[in-house]
Amino acid sequence: MTGPGPLVLLLSGPNLDLLGERQPEVYGKRTLDELAQDAAEEASGLGLSLEHHQTNHEGELVELVHGARGRAQAIVVNAGALSHYSWTLHDALAAFEGVVVELHLTNPAAREPWRHTSVVAPVADGVVAGFGPLGYRLAVVAVARLLADTGR
Repeated sequence: MTGPGPLVLLLSGPNLDLLGERQPEVYGKRTLDELAQDAAEEASGLGLSLEHHQTNHEGELVELVHGARGRAQAIVVNAGALSHYSWTLHDALAAFEGVVVELHLTNPAAREPWRHTSVVAPVADGVVAGFGPLGYRLAVVAVARLLADTGR
């Protein structure tokens, strides 16, 4: 899913590979592949390229962030439950010099108390949450605007 423009890395964390099957009443019926395709279409329309990776392993997610340094201009990350406790992901994203947008299908603040705090948010430029599948497109639009506004 690459194109000619600045690279946006879309990262998906644990259990997101089960979208469409796992708790569809909470997360919807669309698959992760469909959501990543939405993001890629939006990116293409905005002159960006997009690369998507999903992993169920925290260390692999950290490695993907490390690999984005000097290669990608932005990261959109839906880290799933790792958003709430992965200080290793926090530290990796803090070392990334591009735009970072945290993404959630649901609104964590309206869910269980343990989801109310994100350790990713302090190192993100912004958070897109609670918009369901539309959030993937909104996150890419946010990246495009932030890249344009900051000249990164």
